[in-house]
Amino acid sequence: MRIGGTRHERTGDTSEARGARRPLVAAAVCGALVMSLAACGGSGETGDKARAEAGSGGKAERTEAKTVDPTRIPDVGDRLQKQIPAESRQVVAVYGEGKDDADATIVLYSKSGSHWKKTRAWQGHNGKKGWTTDHREGDKRSPVGVFTLTDAGGVLADPGAKLPYSQSASFQAPHYWAKSHWHDFDYVIAIDYNRVKGTSPIDPTRPEGQSKGGGIWLHMDHGSGTSACVSLSKSGMEYLLSTLDPAAHPVIVMGDKAELMA
Repeated sequence: MRIGGTRHERTGDTSEARGARRPLVAAAVCGALVMSLAACGGSGETGDKARAEAGSGGKAERTEAKTVDPTRIPDVGDRLQKQIPAESRQVVAVYGEGKDDADATIVLYSKSGSHWKKTRAWQGHNGKKGWTTDHREGDKRSPVGVFTLTDAGGVLADPGAKLPYSQSASFQAPHYWAKSHWHDFDYVIAIDYNRVKGTSPIDPTRPEGQSKGGGIWLHMDHGSGTSACVSLSKSGMEYLLSTLDPAAHPVIVMGDKAELMA
């Protein structure tokens, strides 16, 4: 069975109610997971691209001060900015390098009063083929948009997550994948795209239908693009799990730079 928009990090679920670890859905679903988990992994493509910064070439460089509005998430235009819930006080912003690029910068912003402050940032990856505003199962592109973050889980024991956390060996990436992918789902945070909130990330339910994909998660990085998920370091995942708080109504704003600025 294929879960979600890629045969990978199959199914993600969330539960807004903190606490209670929910038993994972029946053996039939768990068994299906191994097949469905073939999403954000696969053989992967090239690793991180080196980013060269242009030098001055001996010429004096002019740096123009950029006006920053502290009441807005930086480099996010009105279209997506307006979709961030008024009650949200935590935003994970994923800045993709380009529409067809798999490299991304992940930044956590926290809100105090009416001002947003950058809390932490990491380098990571998104879908192997980049981004899309019309995600379809198997397109290897991450969906652009604003999505809530309500549930977490993984192969490893709860590291102290504030979001409801479901531990299960069913998250394990298949060992016929490249060894570099085996730990992708040690920790995951479900991105609430085409899924039921309040359930384990491995719940295969797709409210908008299978063709719209699903099972899109934040998970651990393997050094290259994913099948549609967003990946970052293990330490980054541990930080997000210990920091994202249901009471702060965390959301993720994700996309390539051009779409984010629209």
